[in-house]
Amino acid sequence: MHIHILGICGTFMGGLAVLAKEAGHTVTGCDANVYPPMSTQLEAQGITLTQGFGAEQIALEPDLYVIGNVVSRGNPLMEEILNRGLPYVSGPQWMGDHILHDKWVLAVAGTHGKTTTSAMLAWILEYAGYAPGFLIGGVPLNFGISARLWGNHASDFFVIEADEYDTAFFDKRSKFVHYHAKTAVLNNLEYDHADIFPDVAAIETQFHHLVRTVPGVGRLIVNGDNASLERVLKRGCWSEKEFFGAGNQAWRLVMQAGEDFDVVFNDEVQGTVHWNLNGEHNRQNALAAIAAARHVGVTPDIAIEALGQFISVKRRMEVRGIADGVTVIDDFAHHPTAVGTTVAGLRHKVGAARILAVLEPRSNTMKLGTMKQALPGSLEQADLVFGFGAAEGKDALGWDLAEALAPLGDKVNCHSKIVDLVDDIVAQARPGDHVLIMSNGGFGGVHQKLLDALENRAQQSANEARAA
Repeated sequence: MHIHILGICGTFMGGLAVLAKEAGHTVTGCDANVYPPMSTQLEAQGITLTQGFGAEQIALEPDLYVIGNVVSRGNPLMEEILNRGLPYVSGPQWMGDHILHDKWVLAVAGTHGKTTTSAMLAWILEYAGYAPGFLIGGVPLNFGISARLWGNHASDFFVIEADEYDTAFFDKRSKFVHYHAKTAVLNNLEYDHADIFPDVAAIETQFHHLVRTVPGVGRLIVNGDNASLERVLKRGCWSEKEFFGAGNQAWRLVMQAGEDFDVVFNDEVQGTVHWNLNGEHNRQNALAAIAAARHVGVTPDIAIEALGQFISVKRRMEVRGIADGVTVIDDFAHHPTAVGTTVAGLRHKVGAARILAVLEPRSNTMKLGTMKQALPGSLEQADLVFGFGAAEGKDALGWDLAEALAPLGDKVNCHSKIVDLVDDIVAQARPGDHVLIMSNGGFGGVHQKLLDALENRAQQSANEARAA
């Protein structure tokens, strides 16, 4: 069929477009902001893109309109679709009906770690020869793409990042209820998405709906140390369960030298993961991925081998460059818990070296200020903290960032302009420092601007030395 995708440049909808094209459909799409890299990736697949949501796109006469959750009432094209009674469906429902319906779906849900755990799981299955399809909310560096229908041969297995955000303006259920998971990872659960959920109980209800969709022959891989997930399971569970975590769970780990750890299942050591990833969160993600892969027949020893070759995901502790002795790192952390875990992981890795934490509170939850009181605690292990909040526009904060970070004292510097932020970091950064930039957006290209400014500083110092 010919499908026209509204909101095609989002991570999920862009991945859906690639999968639809691979499956043989004609795909076109539109979005408010059609620009690289997503636009070039989609156009390379032969997908025609239109800037904006003009009602004249009706003239394309697709068989079906697929609606992203960025679209709301009042959108000109959506209004025309409704007025004419044309067929439309949400992106998650289309995925469930057309891509996932005959697959063994391995869905990874949770407030944190969905992308990384999904990437680990897809890589384990790839390493084991399963050639899985996947749709992940980031780019796993082992694959270089965020979505594919399958690998080097047709596959019955599909790994999907199972988001709890709502489906569409006409379907307020979480996306993951459409995915028909047979293996479901429940990584963790805490309050997030304050723009759509009034409290954590509302999110627990959505996770309960997910649990209700997993068949009796399915399996839940559950973080056994999470109180919210414990409450979810008490509301009813009809599938097998395996628990992982730091406590006395079926799946647990024992630390070895550096970042290596033993994987223990039912008190038996399954092997040792040798890798370069840091942080307790990544070790727990790995346990979940190993446990989920075992449900489809991948033995833990093979999964452990695979993780030894796992590279991670773009924008997850990704080193963007080193300039004038300063390492610039990009991370997607967008929730106080994720910020704290990321800073703690880097601290464990770099020891006494200075960490300069740069934070843009950009997610809807952060912009609402719902969790601003937790930010100082999440940044305690950083040596210097640089906060950025746009003064105006759609990314402007509705609260005072400097006031929120004031408990951290004089190690905090807050800015509303990128140029001032970069100048301040360059003025205070020393060789050997690690600048950790945390945002779930593009952050005005601050990473490259900072690297360029540091290179200029180094060049200027070299010129001065030669002149002397």
